[in-house]
Amino acid sequence: MTSTDQLAKGSTVKAPGRWLALAVLVLAVLLVAVDATVLGLATPFLSEDLKPSGTQLLWIGDVYSFVIAGLLISMGSLGDRIGRKKLLLTGAVAFGAVSVINAYASSPEMMIVARALLGVAGATLMPSTLALIRNIFDDPKERSFAVGIWAAAASAGAAVGPVVGGFLLEHFWWGSVFMINLPVMALLVIVGSKLLPESRNPNPGPWDLASVALSLIGMVAVVYAIKELAIHGVGTVALLVGAVGALALTWFVRRQLTLPSPLLDVRLFRHRGFSGAVLADLLTILGLSGLVFFLSQFLQLVQGRTPLQAGLIELPAAIGAVVAGLLAGRVARRTSVRGTVAVGLTALGTALGAGTLLTAGTSAAALGVGLLLGGLGAGLAFTVTADVILSSVPKEQAGAASAVSETAYELGAALGIAVLGSVVTSAYRDFTAPAGVPSDAVEAARDSLGGAAEASAALPQEQAAALLEAARGAFTDGFHIAGAVGAVVLIATAVTAWFLLRGQRLADGVEHP
Repeated sequence: MTSTDQLAKGSTVKAPGRWLALAVLVLAVLLVAVDATVLGLATPFLSEDLKPSGTQLLWIGDVYSFVIAGLLISMGSLGDRIGRKKLLLTGAVAFGAVSVINAYASSPEMMIVARALLGVAGATLMPSTLALIRNIFDDPKERSFAVGIWAAAASAGAAVGPVVGGFLLEHFWWGSVFMINLPVMALLVIVGSKLLPESRNPNPGPWDLASVALSLIGMVAVVYAIKELAIHGVGTVALLVGAVGALALTWFVRRQLTLPSPLLDVRLFRHRGFSGAVLADLLTILGLSGLVFFLSQFLQLVQGRTPLQAGLIELPAAIGAVVAGLLAGRVARRTSVRGTVAVGLTALGTALGAGTLLTAGTSAAALGVGLLLGGLGAGLAFTVTADVILSSVPKEQAGAASAVSETAYELGAALGIAVLGSVVTSAYRDFTAPAGVPSDAVEAARDSLGGAAEASAALPQEQAAALLEAARGAFTDGFHIAGAVGAVVLIATAVTAWFLLRGQRLADGVEHP
């Protein structure tokens, strides 16, 4: 083990202790991933209770991932300084406490703030997981399997969220999807304090607050601008905010190149395999999270299924991600890294493309096949790219590498909802209102599909049916466009990854301290 990154004295983890430690880390990443999508099924109930506008609804859905993406690099650097175990356990306590605020939010504005605070807490959890795996597992083959389990939890969490949410929404109010965090986080703190080793950089240098601010401002501003441009087209405010974000990120990169102890070693991106893996990582999650978030609404509000039925239909995506995640390392070693990633991305892109064929009458079996294919693709691509990111850097840079990987994950989740969601929303708002429907009901319907369902309840039966039919048709059209956009992006990424990951291999030899 290097002198610049070490486990605390007496913290070396032996078998089977390291696998138990891995189970604790997986528990953390699973819960954070579940929380990114569990809200999807609760959206109709939340809309009825809090009555958010369409824009507020998008912010409720994606501000969690925005904040996590903006803070991961900073929190990864903080973990290097105070200890990754300490940061993980502190974050678990905060995550549980803020979950209560989310569960009892009483207005759209409060919900957005509560989700943002949950993102801050989530950002303290995520950076430690991969870095600890990198340090606990010296055997690359064991580490590949461990990363596969980690990636399966991260990928499957996005698909398991709707199942958990569906069960809870069948029996409890929408806030229950957040209350489940409390017992899980309590278990994480109790078990993790005994099983997890502490690891830190003994000579990390000062924590640069200017860099923290620049990364947060830059990340949130750029994603906000993308979302606004996608929904409303070119506008002064969106362009100005985007320019501020780009400037902040440029300043952040330049500052990292001059600091003796940067929050992120941006020189890592000079490695072609590292950059290719990060790109594939980000776009894999973009496709998966965007698909799951809006499919949940389609299944409930267009096909009329219950939350639990919708969640169970999405379960094959989780099964595919888990199976592929566990096998991905072996497949990549027997074939090639670039081939495995390219096939995974193509499979996910194909699943997104199949979204263009969905109708109100599409069967659960057909949906399950498409989601299984998407889950298998996501599991293959995400697991191998995460392993490549860790394998591409020396052990002492595990914290920086894991922060980049997890930032790509969360930014991908945020962009999946923001970009694909903006495509859906933009197409949806253009639907032609049926003749005779009052203008106030039409405006409420154009805010969101949930708003259409609520507005129709106050109308005569014939007008209500016409308004719902128009709204559901517009949402389906938007979903088709988003599926086509996502498919094109994923297929293009598969081709790009084929070239960027040329010659990239996973390590085989055991590392020695």
